[in-house]
Amino acid sequence: MCSNSREKATFISSFSLQTQIFNSLQRILLSYINSFSGLSKEIWWLALITLINRAGAMVIPFLSLYLSDDLSFTKGQIGWIMTSYGLGSFFGAWLGGKLSDQIGYYKVILGSLMLTGVSFIIVQYFSSFWSICISFFILIAIADAARPAFFVALSAYSKPENKTRSLTFIRLAINLGFSAGPALGGLIIATIGYHGLFWVDGITCVIAGLVMIQTLHPKKAKELDKEVVIENPVPAYRDSTYIIFLISLALFGFIFVQYFSTVPLYYKEIHELSEEKIGLLLAMNGALIFFFEMPLIAYLEKTNISKTGNVINGFILTGISFALLLITPWAGILIIGMIIATLGEMVAFPFGNAFALDRAKKGRQGAYMGLYSMSFSVAHIFGHNSGMQFIDSFGYDNSWILMTLIAGVGTFLLILVKQRLRHEKTND
Repeated sequence: MCSNSREKATFISSFSLQTQIFNSLQRILLSYINSFSGLSKEIWWLALITLINRAGAMVIPFLSLYLSDDLSFTKGQIGWIMTSYGLGSFFGAWLGGKLSDQIGYYKVILGSLMLTGVSFIIVQYFSSFWSICISFFILIAIADAARPAFFVALSAYSKPENKTRSLTFIRLAINLGFSAGPALGGLIIATIGYHGLFWVDGITCVIAGLVMIQTLHPKKAKELDKEVVIENPVPAYRDSTYIIFLISLALFGFIFVQYFSTVPLYYKEIHELSEEKIGLLLAMNGALIFFFEMPLIAYLEKTNISKTGNVINGFILTGISFALLLITPWAGILIIGMIIATLGEMVAFPFGNAFALDRAKKGRQGAYMGLYSMSFSVAHIFGHNSGMQFIDSFGYDNSWILMTLIAGVGTFLLILVKQRLRHEKTND
């Protein structure tokens, strides 16, 4: 009898625990689904176009391998080709911002997608060093001309209160695309060869353009927050508060790109991790973003923390992730550091984007978002190469100290931006 009572009590306790776990999972799932609510159908189409385009972006992750294995370029030559890639990105961002104000974001995005598709197919037929440098400069300039235009489109298709979540949703599509692209790209290289990547990249760009014609044509898409053309708009380059903000973001980009260039080398050379384990650590970044970024942004939007305040918090977290690498040789700190860096990314990027879009209403959105995109192009031009050179000259520990100090400088600049915004509001 006593035994039956104990078994019954154990069963009830187990059932109660299972019910609690189920209810908790149900609440988490509902919270995740609710974080997508209220987004316009145009934003969903824009996310699909982005997903198709980024899933097809297979050449870029394998570019250094293609240049060394297929074209037999030296590391020095590959470095210069990557520099031309960065310069093309910088020029394209400037051009895309200017054209978005002159002819509209729709034409810029569509033209960029179609011309990028054709360019990917053509560029595979160049093989000399200088022809590769020039062709990749032109290719990336055309491709990245769409970046500012995408921001302007996103602003137009979002209600003001949904902009940050809309930006986060587009980032989710980008991360999904970048996760699928390299996996499929490896399969294509193994079966068809590197040239298959160029064809797939080109075709997916054209498909993304065709989807855009069918779904976001001006006659079909509804602008929810039209750009207000104000008298005497403030030129983006004369908005000193915005320029300081962009310098801080360029510094943030400079230290963040280390997680995809110098940090993997640190994992391998100092902690002796295999390529498989390094891949899992990097994949954790994308997985965390996929599962937690939308709910996190939805939660932070309900708090009293300003957009610049959230960017500051993201910057601080990323700085801490580098400082942690100095504390202990324990391998587990690498996982903790990646989690903290990803959390910093999830907070800083969406709110940084949202701040730039809000600020752009002082002038022309295309020019403002063009400068915003250019700040990250600068980070890519200098971040990877400078990080490698510094490690080669001064070692990993000194490099992590430098990254932590840069995070401190960037945080100071953002605090200055916050004070200037407070002063502007007082004067208004």
